[in-house]
Amino acid sequence: MVDVGLETHRAPPSALSAKSTRTRALSRGAAAASGPALAVTYLSLLVLLPLAAILSQAFTGGPAAFWREATSPESLAALELTVVCSLIVAVFNALAGLLIAWVMVRDEFAGKRVVNAVIDLPFALPTVVAGLTLLSLYGPSSPFGVNVAGTRVAIVLALAFVTLPFSVRTVQPVIAELDRETEEAAASLGASPAAVAKRIVLPSIAPAMLAGAGLAFARAVGEFGSVVLISGSLPYKTQVASAWIYSLYGDDFLPYAAAVSTVLVVLALALLLGMGWLRRRFDVGGIQ
Repeated sequence: MVDVGLETHRAPPSALSAKSTRTRALSRGAAAASGPALAVTYLSLLVLLPLAAILSQAFTGGPAAFWREATSPESLAALELTVVCSLIVAVFNALAGLLIAWVMVRDEFAGKRVVNAVIDLPFALPTVVAGLTLLSLYGPSSPFGVNVAGTRVAIVLALAFVTLPFSVRTVQPVIAELDRETEEAAASLGASPAAVAKRIVLPSIAPAMLAGAGLAFARAVGEFGSVVLISGSLPYKTQVASAWIYSLYGDDFLPYAAAVSTVLVVLALALLLGMGWLRRRFDVGGIQ
């Protein structure tokens, strides 16, 4: 009799199954929601909150004070020099990075592993060490007799050094995945090397080249350590925006420094968004 009573109070198997299914669904839903929440929280702590703090500091004195400092002669000269040099370096390294990546993927030679490691050396070196190295090689005591210290050439050289890995590493895996049979088939049908490069190779690697150029530009506009030593930071001549910001901060003009920093952030973000738009255009329509 006891057993019969227990059986009558036991939940039906279908009800237990439905409850278990709801529990698993809730668990999966909680896990799916926790991932984006953690990502947004981490991004906010490292990126969004610092940017908000810079904007708040930049507009401490109001829009008029922000505009006055952002468009002062010293700021405009530093920003113009930074943008021009960064664009030159981005274009130059996009082409040089393509060539280096092509050789690293398609050719075999002695010391290839060493060269492959050297490409990433600017990532490992502290930027001040990179600047000191460049000053030793191309400064007054240059063993090659080349002294570009205190010139704009030195700025371009320093920026090219620290941004080269971006241009190489973004293109290299794309080149490795190219279908060589397609290139060989086009060549066997009479296509010239230039036609193969334009119609087959370039459309495939153009998005990666743009990504590398965008990253190189974004890194270059904020570079400080590798530039400050070899450039000399001469106002109106070789003083980049990051050095001007540091000078303002050293003089206790923090709102002014934040204003110039905000301009750099906007410039870098605008260029990255533009590069992303161009990449989508290449992905959809290719290169005509």
